[in-house]
Amino acid sequence: MLIQNKQIAIIGGGPGGLTLAKLLQLKGAAVKVYERDLNKNARVQGSPLDMHEESGWAALSKANLITEFKKNVLQGADQKIVVNPYAEVVFSDHKTKSDVDLSNEAARPEINRGALRKIFLDSLQPETVVWDSHFISMEKQNEGWLLHFKNGSSAYADLVIGADGANSKIRPYLTTIKAFYSGVTMVEINVDGADQLIPDIYALLNGGKIMAFGNEKCILGGQKGNGGLGFYASFKPDEYWAKNSGLDFSDRAELVSWFKNEYSEWSSVWYKLFEHATTPVVPRPIYCMPLDQTWEALPNLTLMGDAAHVMPPFAGEGANTSMFDALELSACLTADKFTDLQEAISFYEVSMRKRAAAAAKQSLENGERMHSEGALEKMLAIFGAKRS
Repeated sequence: MLIQNKQIAIIGGGPGGLTLAKLLQLKGAAVKVYERDLNKNARVQGSPLDMHEESGWAALSKANLITEFKKNVLQGADQKIVVNPYAEVVFSDHKTKSDVDLSNEAARPEINRGALRKIFLDSLQPETVVWDSHFISMEKQNEGWLLHFKNGSSAYADLVIGADGANSKIRPYLTTIKAFYSGVTMVEINVDGADQLIPDIYALLNGGKIMAFGNEKCILGGQKGNGGLGFYASFKPDEYWAKNSGLDFSDRAELVSWFKNEYSEWSSVWYKLFEHATTPVVPRPIYCMPLDQTWEALPNLTLMGDAAHVMPPFAGEGANTSMFDALELSACLTADKFTDLQEAISFYEVSMRKRAAAAAKQSLENGERMHSEGALEKMLAIFGAKRS
C-alpha cells in the first residue's frame, strides 16, 4: 500500500475530512485530523444535509456507517413548499411524501450536520482528531511537510490533505488559481425558538424546506438541528456589497429597513425573519472555482471538498461532493495499481476536477435560473411540479 508507514495529516474536520479519515483507518493507515475548533462541541451546525445515492450515501456505506446514519435520519426534512413573494403556497409535496424509505438510497434521506459529525467522530480511533489546531503555515521537510498551528504546536506529515473549506490555507501551496464571484450574495438568517417567535412561518415549513422566488430574488429556508429555522435572503448585488453597504448586520431595525427596500415587492410577512434573527446575520458572497482549473500533482499534497472546488449551493452537491472526494481519494491512496503517490494523487485530482466542474456548472446554471425573471415558473418546471 502506497501510504503504508506514512503519516497522513488531514486539515479540516468537516464531512469530507472525517469521511476520509474513517476510510483510511479502515485500511490501516496512520492518520490525524487537525481541526481548528476547540473541541467536538464548539461548532455551530447549519442546516441538514441530504445524502445522495452515488456520493454521500456511497461513502457512508463504504465506511460501514449506514446503520448509525439510519438512526439519525430526519423524517420529513426533505419535504418542500414553493411560495411566491407573498408567502402564498404554489406547490407543496407534504401531502404526497411519506417517511423516507431507507431501503431506497435514491430517497436522499436528510440528517443534521451535528449528528453526521458525531457519527464519524464516534467511529474514529481515539485521538484521531487533534482539536484546537488552527493551521497557519507549513514548510517542506524531508519528503513531507512540517505543519505549524496557531497554538504554537507543530507536526510532521508525509502526506497533507487540505479539507479546510472555501478559504483554504492549504490551497496556495498547490495552486495560485482563485475562485470567482458567482454574482450572488446570500444573507444568512437564523431564528432560534422559531416555533414561538415566528409560529406562522414555522407552521408553514412543517419541518421541511421553503423556497420563495420572485423579482429576481429568493428566500430559502429550512429546519435546523437545534429546533430553530435557518434562512437565506439571496440576491445579486456587486461582489463587495456587504463591505460597502454600510449596514450594521447586528442591528435588526437596520436590517428590516434594508429588506423593505431591497425586497420592496415582497410581503411584510418576511419582515419577521429579520425582526427575530439571531444577530449578527451573516452576508455570504458566493464564489466558484473556475470550471477549467488544473494544476500539477504533487506526491505529498492534495485537496478535497471546498478547498479544491468551492461552488454555489444551488445544486445541493457541496457535502456530497466532498464525501465522494474522500471515497475516491481513499481508493486511490490504497490501491495497488499506481506506481507511486504522485501517480495516485494525479489520477484522483483529474477525476475530482472533472466531477466538480460538472456539479459547479449545474449549480451556476441553477443560481442564474433562481435569480432570473420568471424564476418561480422556471423552478416549478425543474421540480416537475405544477401550481397547486
